[in-house]
Amino acid sequence: MYELMIIGGGPAGLCAAVYAARKKINTLLISTDIGGQVNWTTKIENYMGYQLIEGQELIDKFQKQVIQFPIDQKIGEKVNRLEWSDAGFTALGESGARYQSKVVVLATGKKPRRLNIPGETEFTGRGVTYCSICDGPLFAGQRVVVVGGGNSAAEAVLDMEKIAGHIDLVSLTPLTADPILVERMSAMKNLTIHIEYRSEKIEGKDFAEALVIKKLKDNTEKRLEAAGVFIEIGVEPNSDMVRALLNLNRFNEVPVSCFCETTVPGLYAAGDVTDVPDKQIIIAAGEGAKAALQAHRYLQRMDK
Repeated sequence: MYELMIIGGGPAGLCAAVYAARKKINTLLISTDIGGQVNWTTKIENYMGYQLIEGQELIDKFQKQVIQFPIDQKIGEKVNRLEWSDAGFTALGESGARYQSKVVVLATGKKPRRLNIPGETEFTGRGVTYCSICDGPLFAGQRVVVVGGGNSAAEAVLDMEKIAGHIDLVSLTPLTADPILVERMSAMKNLTIHIEYRSEKIEGKDFAEALVIKKLKDNTEKRLEAAGVFIEIGVEPNSDMVRALLNLNRFNEVPVSCFCETTVPGLYAAGDVTDVPDKQIIIAAGEGAKAALQAHRYLQRMDK
């Protein structure tokens, strides 16, 4: 029985682990990987203290700070379900193992929806990206493609308006983005919109060079040259494990108070899995620190 179990190894989980260790909390960090969505990010220019840093390099620094402390880690383990009773929390791992704690910080983040087309995986981090805010400036003056037809895609296009040389927007369906966003896009001079086209494959050598698309009506193909391919078809919170415990919001995010509290006593949540707005590394890290401090206060109250 641990005092605290942190589920998730991204910025929120790693930061929570450091703060928990400094409070001398007996802690288990359990995660499928280290880094989470940051592993999908190439260069980061908006994390304080670094004018420019690679995503993997930043996570390496986070991890080195964590391993300075005596924190038990189970990396490579997926938690399928989290249970709660008067005795505390039990995490049921995909391996069949059971992990118990008095308090939990849920920091499982989100995962981007993928196109699942040839070239997507091999060029991820080498031209293929899932975050225009994170990676947009890397493609200054270049031609890029944004895939998607909803608000995420429209916002990515608008983010790139003053950055990219030209933008191709590819949507499988008619645009579903808010009318105000569509109106703003219609005024752009450096945008070409391709409606009812399916993304077929991403081509390139060392880096992505083009997206091949196919028109649904007649199966004709186009090759859109692009240094960057922004896949903006949405993200999904990794919240399935608490679906039976909590009432999730309409985006399947975990609602939290300003103290990172959920509706279950002793269960805190931090980072992109929550309904906290603006999914950014620095925000997730701060929320992780806050959740660990609140967990510490909860444990202190339990001991009285």
